[in-house]
Amino acid sequence: MIKKAVVSGVYNTQVGVLEGSTCMSIHAESGIGAVEDAGLKLSDIDGVLTAYATTLPHIMLGSVFCEDVGIRPAHLSSISMGGATGTMLIQEAAALVEAGYCQHVLCVTGDNRVTGHGSNVVSVISSMVGHPEFENPFGITVPASYAMVAQRYMHDYGLTNEHFAAAAVTCRKHAALHPDAHMQKPIEIDDVLNSKMIAEPLHMLDCCLISDGGGAVVVSAADTAPDLRKKPITILGSGQGHTHEHIMMAPETLDHFGCKFSAEAAFKKAGVAPQDIDVAEIYDCFTSTLLIQLESMGFYERGASGEAALTGELEIGGALPTNTHGGLLSFGSSGAAGGLWHVVEAVRQLRGEADQRQVQDAELAFAHNQGGIFSAHCSLVLGDAS
Repeated sequence: MIKKAVVSGVYNTQVGVLEGSTCMSIHAESGIGAVEDAGLKLSDIDGVLTAYATTLPHIMLGSVFCEDVGIRPAHLSSISMGGATGTMLIQEAAALVEAGYCQHVLCVTGDNRVTGHGSNVVSVISSMVGHPEFENPFGITVPASYAMVAQRYMHDYGLTNEHFAAAAVTCRKHAALHPDAHMQKPIEIDDVLNSKMIAEPLHMLDCCLISDGGGAVVVSAADTAPDLRKKPITILGSGQGHTHEHIMMAPETLDHFGCKFSAEAAFKKAGVAPQDIDVAEIYDCFTSTLLIQLESMGFYERGASGEAALTGELEIGGALPTNTHGGLLSFGSSGAAGGLWHVVEAVRQLRGEADQRQVQDAELAFAHNQGGIFSAHCSLVLGDAS
């Protein structure tokens, strides 16, 4: 029987406005930090997986990183699947070590999106993701695409602006407990509802941040556990789900997004169910995204996630502590790193290293990333299989 891969090391940089940083300085800090967290040396790393970066759009980003830090891996590749990339890196790394190709795979991400090119360039990028013939000529943007889904979901299932706002408030409460978070100032529901409208019904505080920052995870073969510095966390199950790319081709009923299928696959492989999860770290580029995915993946019935957010069920100490680091909405968002931070937080929760954010007796964690407009999804179930 193949022994399942483990997460041996994690790291995140400070997140926010990192003056003087570069894409590669962030990558280097993240990668070296995760290797040290695992108790390994750079020479122990025989596999490297990178994502993508908008401030350094090199066609061989992984090679640039390895050259920069002095790694000569036996396996090297990059994945570019938008916000889904973080968990996809972990899934591929697990496959590499379980198949015997590598012993220790470093998954590293990062970008300096604020100091590297600013919000104007990010806005331009967000207006280029639609279909070049049938969407972009009409001015569609990423926020507008998500807003259309939110409008339809509100109509069909009864979610409200107050429900969305409650999710933003919860994430900010959690970020206030994390020393590395981009935004820590507390907010209330009225602050969200009174913030600038970006794309109806989504206000500014319903939208994720633009941040500098990076993160990394080391995935190791199970039989290397005696060599590791910290408690290894097992990747119990993983799965992907894909239903469309452009929003005009999304499932009409909005109940068969790929997250439904990626979560089902991850739960099945892990032999658990949504109700078994102690802490959830779920991609939250918008507040509506978080609540819709919670329902699509089976954590809540249709229309029920909003009330859960309002009544504190998603808070630390609630029924399903969610995005305990603050998520993309408040911890920060910097390309693929934003999704990888969800995995970093899940591992720290399972290790008992989350300090003020610690969920009591956390034994099973669920991490999920999605890219595009609900387009690409990858889910992980993490736990202690020892």
